[in-house]
Amino acid sequence: MRERDEPFLRALLELAPDAMIGVDPTGTIVLMNARVEDLFGYTRDELLGRPVELLVPARLAAAHPHHRQAYFADPRQRPMGAGAQLVARRKDNTEFPADISLSAIDTPTGPLVSAAIRDVSDRIEAERERQRFTAQAERDREERRRLQTQRLESLGQLAGGVAHDFNNLLAVISNYAAFAGEALEHAASRHLDPALTAARADIAHVERAAEAAAALTRQLLAFARRDVVRPQVLDLNTVVDSVTALLGRTIGEDIELEVDTTSGISLVEADPGQIHQILMNVVINARHAMPDGGLITIETADVVLPDGAIGALPAGSYVSVAVTDTGRGMDPETVSRAFEPFFTTKPRGEGSGLGLATVYGIVTRAGGDVDLQSGPGSGTRFAAYFPAVDSSRRVPEPARPLPGPTVSHAGQTVLVLDDEPALRELAARVLRRHGYVVLVAAGGEEAIRLARDHTGEIDALVTDVVMPRLSGPVVAEEIRAMRPGIGVLFVSGYARDELASAGRLHEGVDLLEKPFGELDLLAALRSVLERPHRRA
Repeated sequence: MRERDEPFLRALLELAPDAMIGVDPTGTIVLMNARVEDLFGYTRDELLGRPVELLVPARLAAAHPHHRQAYFADPRQRPMGAGAQLVARRKDNTEFPADISLSAIDTPTGPLVSAAIRDVSDRIEAERERQRFTAQAERDREERRRLQTQRLESLGQLAGGVAHDFNNLLAVISNYAAFAGEALEHAASRHLDPALTAARADIAHVERAAEAAAALTRQLLAFARRDVVRPQVLDLNTVVDSVTALLGRTIGEDIELEVDTTSGISLVEADPGQIHQILMNVVINARHAMPDGGLITIETADVVLPDGAIGALPAGSYVSVAVTDTGRGMDPETVSRAFEPFFTTKPRGEGSGLGLATVYGIVTRAGGDVDLQSGPGSGTRFAAYFPAVDSSRRVPEPARPLPGPTVSHAGQTVLVLDDEPALRELAARVLRRHGYVVLVAAGGEEAIRLARDHTGEIDALVTDVVMPRLSGPVVAEEIRAMRPGIGVLFVSGYARDELASAGRLHEGVDLLEKPFGELDLLAALRSVLERPHRRA
């Protein structure tokens, strides 16, 4: 009977696109097609009647009969590629990776197992090449990211150094402009002289320009991660709500602002002022992308991210704040450069190119990352992701504002220490205007000598942090050893955490940000004088 079936089966095998063999329960090869000869290098006469283990690598041949017998006991169709990767052996003993499908055939003389065998060397090599290409592409991305980080760090160091020095100049410009403005306003009110009134208006322009320069400087410092940061545990919804009215006035009547905050979102740890800055920068960019009007949507949400889903963020819980606009969108090249410092698509003179670079610095500094999605004509979606913090950490109650400047501390003595003459004299002038007795020192040694030789009380030390030879904290320690009750107010244009990481300032000290105004200095000093003093 097999003799009558074999021609039919052999004809079917010859039509198959793969190498095909038929094996009986003893493991003997009883059928094969011509593709077996091409694949394995054996002739038909060399294989027919021989054990199938001839096509199995020698190291696996001993275990093969057990697998064959198990299959005959429970024959189930197995498609190509099912199970582990298999290996076959050619006549010359070379091996190749193979996909093998199995199916059982009932014949009048007994069951046969039909095996289709396919060499998958090319497919595996292609997969390896794809993996090599993917790995190389990832290495290239990492290298580009590393180089960009180095460029940003270099630019940050430059921008931070320039901005810090510029802050000192701005403090002098803005405060002396205010002094001059007050004098002119007083004189104009007494003499009704139009020239004095015009001069007062000119001074007002100087003051506004100084405020704008201070805002730009803060952006530079934020980008350089050298601004004074006051992180706190907060609810992003509260921050969004507090800035919504200001944003509405900023974008104009032809643009609709829609706010969709998710109630009960997790808390984050960030500086609320910097969250304001993020929203202002992104929303203003969105406004510029919609010259004919449109819709801006601000959303907040809790999200759980897998590892690496957004930038290099690890898997975990995050809180997102997203700004979406219906503007003209950006092409892929613009998206790829959007966070580069000083890159802008605005006309010359209308943008510094620091807005999104600053935003990126703020978010990453808070432990988060950003995502920007856009396309020409399809609008833009910017999203910032902040790590969620333990819900047991409470949002601090809003601090009650200090009362306005008074002369309640008039007559108290303050030692002012700063190596910048203009800032030193500015602080001394402000304090003397409000009744303080002021001692002035240009360096740490002079301040220590004044503290040692002065016969009366010294109620407070106002000192810059970073100075040549002796730093502010070192001087404060020396003076506190001589005068334990003295209060200390540090002044700096550098960020608190940068000063702390550099070992220049301990946590919890009183720090006034540069550039400061007259009221800022008075309020900060009064805060130091009105509570128990802490060690720096």
